[in-house]
Order: sequence, then structure tokens, then C-alpha cells
Amino acid sequence: MALKEISKNKCFNGHVVKYEHVSQELQCTIKFNVFLPAEALSCSAPQKVPAIYFLSGLTCTEDNFTQKSGAMAEAAKHGIALIMPDTSPRGVPIEGDEDSWDFGTGAGFYLDATHPKWAKHYRMYSYVVKELPALIYKELPIDETRVSIMGHSMGGHGALTIYLKNPEKYRSVSALSPIAHPTQCPWGQKAFSNYLDANDKEAWKEYDTVELLKKKPTQLQQQNVLIDVGTADGFLEKELLIDHLERVTKELNVEKQWKIRYQEGYDHSYFFIATFIADHIQHHAAALK
Repeated sequence: MALKEISKNKCFNGHVVKYEHVSQELQCTIKFNVFLPAEALSCSAPQKVPAIYFLSGLTCTEDNFTQKSGAMAEAAKHGIALIMPDTSPRGVPIEGDEDSWDFGTGAGFYLDATHPKWAKHYRMYSYVVKELPALIYKELPIDETRVSIMGHSMGGHGALTIYLKNPEKYRSVSALSPIAHPTQCPWGQKAFSNYLDANDKEAWKEYDTVELLKKKPTQLQQQNVLIDVGTADGFLEKELLIDHLERVTKELNVEKQWKIRYQEGYDHSYFFIATFIADHIQHHAAALK
């Protein structure tokens, strides 16, 4: 499980480091990026710093958010590390895993597959929640008691569902353009019907933000969630289904805890992410103090 450093670049007095390791969960070699702020790198008195996991969307690798979001500038102000994993296993011997852009490679959907064809390698849920954190907390100066999670699109789905299922692990959560109700949209239905049992739609609900909220977890009233989505997002009505999420938060009387903001004229791109990423870092910084 040892980390192999692939590259290191100075950034806002910290470093962006790319690591590689052999994953037991994914049964392949996988890469991830980490931004370590200056506080974690001090020669005289290095500190364990808080961290935010960022989960990326369909087709992305660990590099998209790292290179395009501008998040390091705001994270450096607060002395916060950023952890950017890949979105799926890579180079695994599964027929058809590179046939489409919204399924297979680059589209792990942050779940643990149960269908025999995919179950050996497609275990991004356990990788993000268990294996990667255990490795990072052992080898890097990250304070595991001060950790949050956020994501975009498929990664927003991942961040919200992972947080709801593991509230004790994360101080806060946020999402940009998340796939809010994947059991009811084409992207989610394609993924779940292949990765999971196509006939067991109750099992699908374990990876669906709207369905998880309906279970009324006991911690609901203590949550503080930030969600941004652009009104010009081409996926808003068919794939993201933010209105379904908005409706259930009102039904559960937690719309104040689940702050959903519609940003006029913004789309699904990294221009949108770069515009609002400082708000999201600040949201988490308040929880990570």
C-alpha cells in the first residue's frame, strides 16, 4: 500500500503532489493528487492539517479539479489540504469498460459494484471511504478528526451519499451540480442497472441522496449542507434533478440545513466551479476549525 510520489509542484507556498499506489479495493494501480498547504510542510514545526476530499465527475481523472478549479488559493488561506482521487479504476481487464463516456472508466459512481462482472474492481465507495483515508492518515500530515467532503456532478452525488452514510467521518459536505436522484435519471439508471443488481432497485437507493434523506437519519437537524447549481446547466432537468432534492428537504423541514442555491446563467463546466469554489472552501473551513 506504500505511496509512490510521481510529481510535486509548489503552489501557494504549499505543494501539489501526485501519488500512485496499488489499491486492494480496486485491484489496480491508482493515482490521486493532494494539495498540502505550507503549514503541513514547515521544516521547524510541521502540523497535521484539516482536509477536504473532492470527488470529480464523469470522464474526469484526479487532475481536472486540481488544474482547473483554482481551489488551492482559498485552501492555502485556511491551511487546508485538498485530496483529489480518481473517478474509477484504470486499466482493468473488463470487456466494455471503455465503450461509453458515462459508464465504466471515468464513471465509477462512488459505489461498490455487486454484479459479478464489475464487483472485483469497481469499488470506489470503499476506496474513498476506507482504503484511501487509511493510507493518507498513515503517511501524510492530515488530521483525520477534521475532514470534510465535496464534489461535482457524479462526484457531488458521491460526496452527498458518502456523507449521509458516514456522518461521523466528515465535519461537513457540499456539492456543485450534483446528480441528486440517480435512481430516477438516465446516468444513474445506466450505472446502477449494470454495477448493481438490475432487478433490486431497493439496493440502488443506498446510493441515492434523495432516497437516503427519506430515511430521516437522526443527524438531519444538525447538518449544514451547501449546494450550488447553474440555471443554464444543460443537465439540470434530465440528469441532476435538483428539484427532487429541494422538494424532499422541504418535506422533511430541513431546507435551512440544506442550502440549495441556483446560480443564474451558469452551466455545468469548470468555469462554474471556479466561480463558486471559494464559497465552498469557506463553508468547510468554518466546520474544520
